[in-house]
Amino acid sequence: MEKKNPLNEVLQESMAKVREMVDTNTIVGQPIQTPDGVTLIPISRVSFGFGGGGTAFGNKKEPAADPNLGTAMGAGVKVEPVSFLIIKDGTVRVLPVAVPAVTTVDRIVEMVPDVVDKVSGFIKKKTEEPEI
Repeated sequence: MEKKNPLNEVLQESMAKVREMVDTNTIVGQPIQTPDGVTLIPISRVSFGFGGGGTAFGNKKEPAADPNLGTAMGAGVKVEPVSFLIIKDGTVRVLPVAVPAVTTVDRIVEMVPDVVDKVSGFIKKKTEEPEI
């Protein structure tokens, strides 16, 4: 069974506040509807850290007496926008907001969705053309 003391209460209250700051709506934002029928969904990267500690300074002769409590808590949250999902006419696109790709591998990964769309469009066009 957990002992009830002021340090436990401070830690529990602090963790509750951190949970409020870092929820799924922070990572995948609420959809935004534009008048022309486009839906934008913001995507973010969330990093957070939490630390704390404390001690109780009591009287060794009278441990039941109320001890003096020393605590310190700290939390940090960093929210970075990463991209937007753009949904229009049943097509989903990713619009990156982050720093442009630096390495060749990053550039190739960014190009894959466009290449797949172009190839599938080409194949669809070829299958729809009547053969002569």
